[in-house]
Amino acid sequence: MDILFPRIRERLNNRRFIVTGNAYGLSDASTVFHYKVERDSISGTYQGGQIRMGNLIGRAIGPDTIELLYHCLTADGEILAGWSRGTVGVDYAGRTILTFVWGWLSGATGGGESSYVELED
Repeated sequence: MDILFPRIRERLNNRRFIVTGNAYGLSDASTVFHYKVERDSISGTYQGGQIRMGNLIGRAIGPDTIELLYHCLTADGEILAGWSRGTVGVDYAGRTILTFVWGWLSGATGGGESSYVELED
């Protein structure tokens, strides 16, 4: 099967990201997200800061758009789950950036917007 949205795979697969803005969420600059992409399927892990461990799964739904479901175990032992819809872009330095609108589904209420930048190796 062909990759429907090759730019998403190119920009996300086996790359790590940190938070650059997340006023209402738990993740912060010490939380590292690691993405994997297979065809239009996206998976990943995240941890650091208030997040002891987290997982995400999603799909590409357009040339630069993704949707994800995520869940995590916090440093305080809470289990939370949520959804997000995001855009994959590129900043002035050529690094991949992600911007999301998100909300909680379980364990918390509310939502917000967040942004991320690719970690340089």
